[in-house]
Amino acid sequence: MIKNLLITGPPGSGKTTLIKKLSEVFKEFNPTGFYTGEIVDEGVQTGTFVTVLFGDSKIFSHVTVKSKYSVGRFRVDIKGFDAVIDSVFSKERKTGLYLIDEIGKMECLSKKFCKYIAEFLDSEKPVIASISDKGTGIISEIRKRTDVKLHEVTPENHDLKLKELTMEIRDLLLE
Repeated sequence: MIKNLLITGPPGSGKTTLIKKLSEVFKEFNPTGFYTGEIVDEGVQTGTFVTVLFGDSKIFSHVTVKSKYSVGRFRVDIKGFDAVIDSVFSKERKTGLYLIDEIGKMECLSKKFCKYIAEFLDSEKPVIASISDKGTGIISEIRKRTDVKLHEVTPENHDLKLKELTMEIRDLLLE
């Protein structure tokens, strides 16, 4: 049975925007999760941040972060990210669904994140997440699962995908 919906598409296609909109649409179900965003200085991306749904933000990666972990030119603050996801996911919450942006190379550097994602995908609650188009390891494994449905988003079909996802999620929550 399909209960996990994954949003995929090229950078700038609106994956994060969909996650944010879906968190508002399904606020009554107390969604748990986070979204990511870019840090831009003088027109150049210098890092990323992670924001808890309806909560605080923290720098996730930056060109100036001191870390042994990196993706491209960005240094990744795994300890900081782990603290954020622990604060979001370790508490027993009465959540109806998980909204996660994103399952990507940077996030998957965290063993803790990979463990949480595996647990959530196997749980009874729906997982709505954006996922990288490309990736090995856990990203590839997740994309091949029989209980997931991929939704390809583009700037042209963004509004249609919001409607489709809203209907599918509503069906999942009312089963």
